[in-house]
Amino acid sequence: MTELTEHSTKEKKPLNIGVLGIAAFILIVIGGGVAVFAYIAATNKMVYIDLATISAPTVNLSPTTAGTLEDVYVAEGDTLLPNTVVAKVGNELLKSTAGGLVITANNNIGAQVNPGDSVVSMIDPTQLRVVGQVQENKGLTNIAVGDRAVFTVDAFGGEQFTGIVDEVSPTSQSSDVVFSVSNKRQEQNFDVKVRFDTSAYPQLKNGMSAKIWVYKTM
Repeated sequence: MTELTEHSTKEKKPLNIGVLGIAAFILIVIGGGVAVFAYIAATNKMVYIDLATISAPTVNLSPTTAGTLEDVYVAEGDTLLPNTVVAKVGNELLKSTAGGLVITANNNIGAQVNPGDSVVSMIDPTQLRVVGQVQENKGLTNIAVGDRAVFTVDAFGGEQFTGIVDEVSPTSQSSDVVFSVSNKRQEQNFDVKVRFDTSAYPQLKNGMSAKIWVYKTM
């Protein structure tokens, strides 16, 4: 009786292992399928912008009349207060119109400078934005001001930063419609600007390259 029981038990073991293996395989397949569908659902809710740059509007300081560049009192990287004298052209003193960061300074002393020629360029670091371009048929209509955004910066690898869409350009970067032999329209790109807390991310600098993921409006 004992031999029969042991023999029966030995025969059942492969069956139990096989059943468990099949069950595990089914669970893995189902789990993988759920993960795939979750990934597809997640990506369909986002617009990815591959080429973006951190930047702020540039303020160029130039003389009102032509003259010789006599002196420059600031250097790239200086942080200035409003109404700071930055350079002297002829008898004219150039002043900063607002506080900010100097990004370029013309040190070609003795050169002739005309109205409109930039002597010193500045930005306001608090106005830094992540600016990317989206093609009109690649999710542009799904992006709206106030949408949440996540972005990475090339200089910091995979570290993620957060912000919100601050502006969607009302016009494309290229308004001309060009037709080729195949009558295919030229792709139009629109600027999307993402605002972030500059005080929380002081390491982010003007000119850095970035990538953006915007969570689409549903």
